[in-house]
Amino acid sequence: MDITAATRRALIEGVADSVIRHADELTGLDQAIGDGDHGINMRRGFEAVLADLDRLAALPLPEALHAIGMILVMKVGGASGPLYGTLFMELGRGLPVTPGLADMAAALDAAVAAVKRRGKSDAGYKTMLDVLIPVLETLKSGHPGGLSGLAAAAAEATRPMKAVRGRASFLGDRSIGHVDPGARSSALMIGAICETLEAAP
Repeated sequence: MDITAATRRALIEGVADSVIRHADELTGLDQAIGDGDHGINMRRGFEAVLADLDRLAALPLPEALHAIGMILVMKVGGASGPLYGTLFMELGRGLPVTPGLADMAAALDAAVAAVKRRGKSDAGYKTMLDVLIPVLETLKSGHPGGLSGLAAAAAEATRPMKAVRGRASFLGDRSIGHVDPGARSSALMIGAICETLEAAP
């Protein structure tokens, strides 16, 4: 897949705009089971990404992803900054300039493993990994249709889970019945990426 500068720009804008547009929703989810600042922090991070859009879009894909990860680490704060920063930087490390489906699966596999290590977490812990891991498995299958819907459904599937990691884990059973905000923000990003790539010439 040839990711042109125009496509890179559209991808960055699409992901950032989706997160910013849903910031109040993400904050509401986090108010229920976390510190209440996930949407605020993510909006700050992606507003910083948009402020640097011209430079980022001009970079080759691996370098652009790494640079976005660095911005998120510095601007988002809390637990989400290091986790999303790790995700983007590892994707940048693993993807070639012109990635194929197998490249995407391999890069996401390494990125998910890095997020697991960083957060000491795994599937079923009510975190962003509960979205990223099903998406990864679908990519590995070689038939990645419907990733946006899969990601949205996976985020919703965190609702009945009991949190094992993060601030929500302090609530014990009271974390049950709420969608994890990190899972929701991950689903928003994946949805935006899918929408942009489907519209790309």
